[in-house]
Amino acid sequence: MGMTIAEKILAAHSGHDYVVPGQLIECRTDWVLCHEITTPAALRMLEERGMDQVFNPDQIVAVPDHSVPAMNIKAAKMYQKLKSWVQEKGIKHFFDVGRGGIAHVVLENTGLMKPGQTLVSGDSHTCNAGALGAFATGVGSTDLAGAIYAGKVWFKVPETMLIRVTGQAQPGVTPKDIVLEVIKRIGADGANYMVMEWVGDYIDNLDMEGRFTLTNMAIEAGGKTGIVAVDDTTRAYMSARGVTPDQYTEYQSDADATFKVIVEVDAAQVEPTVAYPHIPSNGRVAGSDRIAVSHAYVGSCTNGRISDLRDVARILKGRKVAEGVQMIVVPATQAIWKQAAQEGLLEIFVDAGASVSYPSCGACLGMHSGVLGPDDVCISSSNRNFVGRMGDPSAQIYLASPATVAASAVAGFISDPRAYNDTINAAD
Repeated sequence: MGMTIAEKILAAHSGHDYVVPGQLIECRTDWVLCHEITTPAALRMLEERGMDQVFNPDQIVAVPDHSVPAMNIKAAKMYQKLKSWVQEKGIKHFFDVGRGGIAHVVLENTGLMKPGQTLVSGDSHTCNAGALGAFATGVGSTDLAGAIYAGKVWFKVPETMLIRVTGQAQPGVTPKDIVLEVIKRIGADGANYMVMEWVGDYIDNLDMEGRFTLTNMAIEAGGKTGIVAVDDTTRAYMSARGVTPDQYTEYQSDADATFKVIVEVDAAQVEPTVAYPHIPSNGRVAGSDRIAVSHAYVGSCTNGRISDLRDVARILKGRKVAEGVQMIVVPATQAIWKQAAQEGLLEIFVDAGASVSYPSCGACLGMHSGVLGPDDVCISSSNRNFVGRMGDPSAQIYLASPATVAASAVAGFISDPRAYNDTINAAD
């Protein structure tokens, strides 16, 4: 019986020729990703037990991103803890404030994380890196402490859900709409502790930025991680970062691999999708209801990349954000911010009446840069719309693609971005 991509990676990192779902393994981790929110708790655990050491300072990546620049004294102390640890332990890969951005997007662009490798972090959206054909997953601070100390983590080998996406999406329909459609179908726990493996000709023709959006939201379906097999698109992406095929291992699922569930999606039938409060699986077609918005938010590790900002700029160019709507655009990294500036996107945003913020997690988790107040209604390109996620518990959060967020910001109510398809096609 064959193995899936994830099973092959876990077998190779646990000293086994073969693993099966449900098997407990001690897995070697190639990389540990740290930020200022969950890492300090892990470090305290190690310090309290006299285990204050690092398995390999060259295999740890540290990126302060959740509440930077610090918005209060507590945030400043957490940042100081991470930075002092980095300096004390000689952590090689540190992307400080002004040099980084959102940790997952920073890491995906460095060339450090490679196909066939393993990654853990004290952050649930670590599954983002699975688009590289790697096994990447979030863990709690206790497991993070163990990974920092020993470079190993215990896993139960997960089952795999195969998601086959075929056909060509309509203009105005993006990977964010595809993943929201899948989560709507299977439910917020439909992939509980599974690997979500994405295949099909739609995936074959999708760029890396779109693939990262798909794998990023595996956790919103309860998944352990998302993954996409290595192909020419992946190889070109790695090559652009100075990484050659001899520096990594490619894995493909065997023809006789066992999948727990198979989900079939015709991309041509997917419409711009909005996840209504208060769960990502509560998806409906954009514009189904005329819902007024007070906030429009573009950013996060899901949709703060340059292609996302271009989608927003195509709709905002020559238009204005509606009166009464506060729009915030947060490029995911410093490099993306700079590229957006060079392409003139930031000027388009400002001319339209949007605010451009410093690269960080921002208001996605209700900590910084645009936190929602009582009864605010926000349409957001982020990944979660739980009660209180972006601020006050009474606020309403609607998840959508950056294009849908932009269209809604202009209209003043949740709108279908396909109304601007002529603009999108002209830009293309």
